[in-house]
Amino acid sequence: MAVMEEEQSDIERKQSLYNSMDEEFKIQKEMYRGQQYSQIYFARLHLMRTLLYSLVPTWKPHLPVCTVLGLEGDKECVIVGTLYKHMKLKPCVLDEYSKERSVTPLVQPHNFVHSDDYLILEDESGRVKLSGTTLSPSFYVTGIVVALHGKETGAGDFLVEDVLEAGLPPQLDPPNKLGEDKYVVFVSGLNLGSSSSNPLQVQLLVDHITGHLGDEKEQNNAAQIVQVVIAGDSVEIPRELLNGQNLAPKDQSRLSEPIKEVDILLTQIAASIPLDIMPGPNDPSNFAMPQQPLHRCLFPSSASYNTFKSCTNPHSFELDGVRFLGTSGQNIHDFEKYSEGSEEVEFLERTLKWRHIAPTAPNTLGCYPFTDRDPFFVESCPHVYFAGNQNKFGTRLITGSDGQVVRLISIPRFSKTGTAVMLNMRNLECHALSFGTEFSL
Repeated sequence: MAVMEEEQSDIERKQSLYNSMDEEFKIQKEMYRGQQYSQIYFARLHLMRTLLYSLVPTWKPHLPVCTVLGLEGDKECVIVGTLYKHMKLKPCVLDEYSKERSVTPLVQPHNFVHSDDYLILEDESGRVKLSGTTLSPSFYVTGIVVALHGKETGAGDFLVEDVLEAGLPPQLDPPNKLGEDKYVVFVSGLNLGSSSSNPLQVQLLVDHITGHLGDEKEQNNAAQIVQVVIAGDSVEIPRELLNGQNLAPKDQSRLSEPIKEVDILLTQIAASIPLDIMPGPNDPSNFAMPQQPLHRCLFPSSASYNTFKSCTNPHSFELDGVRFLGTSGQNIHDFEKYSEGSEEVEFLERTLKWRHIAPTAPNTLGCYPFTDRDPFFVESCPHVYFAGNQNKFGTRLITGSDGQVVRLISIPRFSKTGTAVMLNMRNLECHALSFGTEFSL
């Protein structure tokens, strides 16, 4: 026994230099009175138009750049503006009222894309309906800023012949070439307190990443984990308790119990590994994006460790020069409702090439009414871009025209799949980490 303890003591956990970059997502002084959502669209259009104007001379050097109001019939030109997608099936508040008054509940589809949808381009001077087959309405969503080559038709539409998107943003620095393996573990959708959460699976995950599971080889592998990121939905509060009424003592206990479970879980992890926890749509945080850090008073035990960090959603940070950017998944879930795609990493790739984490905010995705900036604009390209609470694990390595290399990761809900994700910072390779609790005789 003494020999075994001596061998185990030789295993030391690797460390990395951490730098938080969440400042742009923090709201210092919340104010809603007098603030209009149009301001965030103006800020977005200004940022993206300046960028696209710089690319147009290389893309279409022979064409003039016009505003919507300055269009002339049958004269080819380039216009830059924000796309608005007119959707036949898009829900509205009147539908919600009708549902309440109706005897038979209305069917709510999972995806609102319809063959009659069409796109409109808007700038400060006006708006124009887009026509032609170059742009597929099912591919795009409201809020994207693009440059379009085409001409105005006799019907008053703008016939699109070509489209220019912003493309991947520049990467300030390539990821440092690490001489050794260092891993980051991503997990989301623990949903502690829900019927779908498996306590044994969760404990197996914790024991694995803290080095309390497996033989010496497994413990050596665990010692290479330098960071854990929990990407939202750590708890699930029973909905019937959130009705605004005073709670009985037993209901108060039901309300706080899942959070206490999370604190116990985080304490085990934070005792040995640096930990970032992001809020998700089901967590006790603000609803609108960007979600602010979960209050430390929720985690009295784990927050006492300096390895514990409560972060924003979206979340941006650096580890040994490798830049990470990700969300708890709300932006991707919104894409699934208002556009079409084959898999979730495809939506991740689109947002990065459009240089915007959440273009559907504030149209269909709730966000704070910023007046002077758009924090979801992606100014520099991350090396790792992730989204939590997805249906399944998915990953893709994409490269840009200027040598950018980005690892895209779709992190599945742990409560449903028992799967976390491990990323090797040395080469940006990643794989699923699955835990099963069924035994066969």
